[in-house]
Amino acid sequence: MQGAEVDPALAAVTRQVSGRTAPATVPSGPERGQPLAAAVAELPVLDASGRQVPFGALFRERRAVVVFVRHFLCYICKEYVEDLAKIPKSFLQEADVTLIVIGQSSYHHIEPFCKLTGYSHEIYVDPEREIYKKLGMKRGEEIASSGNSPHIKSNILSGSIRSLWRAVTGPLFDFQGDPAQQGGTLILGPGNNIHFIHRDKNRLDHKPINSLLQLVGVRHVDFTSRPSVIHV
Repeated sequence: MQGAEVDPALAAVTRQVSGRTAPATVPSGPERGQPLAAAVAELPVLDASGRQVPFGALFRERRAVVVFVRHFLCYICKEYVEDLAKIPKSFLQEADVTLIVIGQSSYHHIEPFCKLTGYSHEIYVDPEREIYKKLGMKRGEEIASSGNSPHIKSNILSGSIRSLWRAVTGPLFDFQGDPAQQGGTLILGPGNNIHFIHRDKNRLDHKPINSLLQLVGVRHVDFTSRPSVIHV
């Protein structure tokens, strides 16, 4: 999905959140080919030390693939980022492209998440979800078939159990972000140019990584060297 077209069926789409039924919402936001609003570019993200960085500074000088994840406890986000971590830095450098992950937790969760996933590219958080909102990222899930992701290794039962275990055994018992928030992917820069935008309809609606890399001229990466899915 490119852009944020409104599906007429959305009125009937709901998601169970904390025992309550919450409708999937479709905020407005920029589209491909439009410049990113200066006010959005000026909004801060936080790095692993809590230092504020203007969002627009991340792609001011070069193109960037910016992946907004749901939350750091989401097993699907974890496994997707594990594959992002497999992209060699040399591939990005030769294409003059930056890879950036943005979450919506406290910045304290960045370092443990990177250790868990092996991710060593750029990563920031937007704890108040202000950029998520301005970009029109959905909150709530649309029930739609997203096909089989080439990046997800776990089934829903085993993945959810591991996510819950990480929540209860972590130093802070929280969801490391709003569990109803969906993510998305943009290709931005240099400057505030939006070359591509995809807003996830649901947790499985992320873009295949190699399709993103192709758009920015980065070499194809083999993600197939992984253990098979274990069904429990």
